[in-house]
Amino acid sequence: MSTTQRVVVISDTQLPFEDKRALRNVLAFIGDYQPDAVYQIGDFMDYPTPSRWSKGTRSEFEQLVIKHSDYGKRNFLEPLRAVYSGPVGILEGNHDERPRVYLAQSAPALAEFSDAFHFSKLLDFDGFGVDLIKPFFKVGPETVLIHGHEIKGMSQIAGTSAYNHATKAGANIIMGHTHRLGIRRHTAQYIGGKPVRRWGFEVGNLMDVRKTQYLGAGGVANWQQGFGILYVGKYDVSPVAIDIWGDGSFVVEGERYGALKRDQTGKFKAAA
Repeated sequence: MSTTQRVVVISDTQLPFEDKRALRNVLAFIGDYQPDAVYQIGDFMDYPTPSRWSKGTRSEFEQLVIKHSDYGKRNFLEPLRAVYSGPVGILEGNHDERPRVYLAQSAPALAEFSDAFHFSKLLDFDGFGVDLIKPFFKVGPETVLIHGHEIKGMSQIAGTSAYNHATKAGANIIMGHTHRLGIRRHTAQYIGGKPVRRWGFEVGNLMDVRKTQYLGAGGVANWQQGFGILYVGKYDVSPVAIDIWGDGSFVVEGERYGALKRDQTGKFKAAA
């Protein structure tokens, strides 16, 4: 009897700037698939303000942290828990930490309250039964989760940033942060020796790129929507990259989830 566990890993939802259809389809898939664990590995929220990017601008004074946190609970945690009661772990990304970092840097007299601005408190992890996990969280043999901002250096080639980090960490790395979807592997051995395989996995994003203000006008990004599935065994971890296509659909183990209906010409049908 197989003891392999199935783990779903997603990253960079950056609510409230998520791709609503893609996220809705992924959450529905989790409900159908019932994996052994679900991990969101950072940039759960965007928190555009307050942050160093909004400092000195009008948006610095917008009061959006509670509003956006409520949005994150309502549009991710509540629907997830409606269909899935298994283990959920979430990493803190560089966007998630913006409110408490801003408080510490721009209002040091109030820094003692920064714990209350931690995204795990703002999003009520305890109430939703969510674990706040630390960087380099071990998810399987020789395999760890990070967001990606913890180690410097980034490549434009999907999977390469994670692979480069893996060579530094001495473990297989699964990460987000780059918004790219890809796996890169390398095997090393001496003649007659045992081969050692090392890999890095970037699990894509669930953002709506049209809402990404920091790309600038006409900005184009080498990003790919998607998520990851890990088959975790006793001695190894097998990573699988899941592409999310333009209609928000994706294929897992031969089955397509979330496809929009099309007519005979291939055009999308209008909703009934």
